[in-house]
Amino acid sequence: MKKIDQKTAVNVNNLSGVSETQVWQRAALSTSQPDWLAEEVAVALVYNGISHVVMMATPKDLEAFAIGFSLSEGIIDSPRDIFGIDVVPSCHGIEVQIELSSRRFMGLKARRRAMAGRTGCGICGVEQLDEIGKPVPPLPFTQSFDLGWLDTALQQLNDYQPVGKLTGCTHAAAWIASDGQITGGYEDVGRHVALDKLLGYRSQQPWHDGAVLVSSRASYEMVQKSVMCGVEILFAVSAATQLAVEVAQRSNLTLVGFSKPGRATVYTHPQRLSSK
Repeated sequence: MKKIDQKTAVNVNNLSGVSETQVWQRAALSTSQPDWLAEEVAVALVYNGISHVVMMATPKDLEAFAIGFSLSEGIIDSPRDIFGIDVVPSCHGIEVQIELSSRRFMGLKARRRAMAGRTGCGICGVEQLDEIGKPVPPLPFTQSFDLGWLDTALQQLNDYQPVGKLTGCTHAAAWIASDGQITGGYEDVGRHVALDKLLGYRSQQPWHDGAVLVSSRASYEMVQKSVMCGVEILFAVSAATQLAVEVAQRSNLTLVGFSKPGRATVYTHPQRLSSK
């Protein structure tokens, strides 16, 4: 997680997840100029020596990603179920080797999922259709948020996208405290991965009051991941899908789309929200 100082330029030499290239602009096709690309690599999550899933991701903050994915997929209940994480480059990408407790690993093997290459739809690789709507305990109603603070958070979101500032190619997920201040955020070329990174980091912080803000649309899986990690309020910059709204309603999640300055569309459970 790296916040950009608005008063200084991004130090590319110290920034992971970007590569330099040469490009040609429409107005000057005869001359190339340098530009930056967000890196996208295959990241395999390997539990106790067995590869579980391969995701395309920005190759940074992978420990947080491993914890967040494990929590949001129900593989673990707590970061304490993970005994160790090693990030190991391989010939075709990166392996994140995760050592699970014996109890959690046995549970993982009992519900194996063939999810290699899942990058977008959230159900790719699920072996049984009834797994799509896997039940989760409904959320309590312990949180509240004043929408007057949403604009404050939106103004800060780009500060947590150093790769995105250079490339225009990443999504962000951030935690908003109840006063509108962002206390942490992550970016990735994949919106699900950015959210997993945030959820992994949040699980190790004393953050309770607040909400998640994502720079993308709210798909079914974004809602499911948030609910699995106890998030009660999810703000998305873009729209929500019909299935996302259904899952949010059933799970007691307050789901808000089109979160932009001066605007917000509340899809479910508005009782957690107020407005100045």
